[in-house]
Amino acid sequence: MYIFAGTKPFKPFMDTRNELAEKISEFLLLIKAVKLNVNEPFTWASGIQSPIYCDNRITLSYPSIRTFIRQAFAKVITEEFGAVDTIAGVATGAIAHGALVAEEMGLPFVYVRTSKKDHGLENVIEGKITPGHSVVVIEDLVSTGSSSLSAVQALRQQDCKVKGMVAIFTYNLDRAIQSFAKENCILFALTNYDILIKKALEEDYIRDVDLETLRKWRENPEAWGR
Repeated sequence: MYIFAGTKPFKPFMDTRNELAEKISEFLLLIKAVKLNVNEPFTWASGIQSPIYCDNRITLSYPSIRTFIRQAFAKVITEEFGAVDTIAGVATGAIAHGALVAEEMGLPFVYVRTSKKDHGLENVIEGKITPGHSVVVIEDLVSTGSSSLSAVQALRQQDCKVKGMVAIFTYNLDRAIQSFAKENCILFALTNYDILIKKALEEDYIRDVDLETLRKWRENPEAWGR
């Protein structure tokens, strides 16, 4: 089973691929970075109604978990992308994680805003970026893929060679998969929706009767809330 790939499969970098994905999912559920509620759905910023809400910034408050994630990120980048010039984080959720990964790997760090600053130099990219340099983008969460790919586009507009993106979690929505393929951007995630739901069931965060609702939501999230 592949953890996630926009255009190519995810290769193992622990004893098994699923070992890491299940451990990350276990952490996210344990610290309530992920909440599941099929009866009282959450509303995303996009307006989508969802039985799941993920806030990976909570992982930063747990030193052992953020260390585990940082080291996993660094290992994926090294094994999948090889030498990299710069690490970029997507604002705001992935700024801290991106900086931690850059520190782990001894690399320069920049972060990409969702829009230009409305004062000063009106930067979209904060930090020193060098045209022609290779970049791996760090993201905390991939939902529809729109904001994540905006960061990729901003870096490419500065003539950076974006090797790909690594995220903590992806919902594996069809819309995101298609968008990453269209942008020719490889995406790896440490864990994903299917594996998290499986772990949630095993650990009694959800019941068997909830599975059908959770699967239907993932098939068509825009229509599900209606």
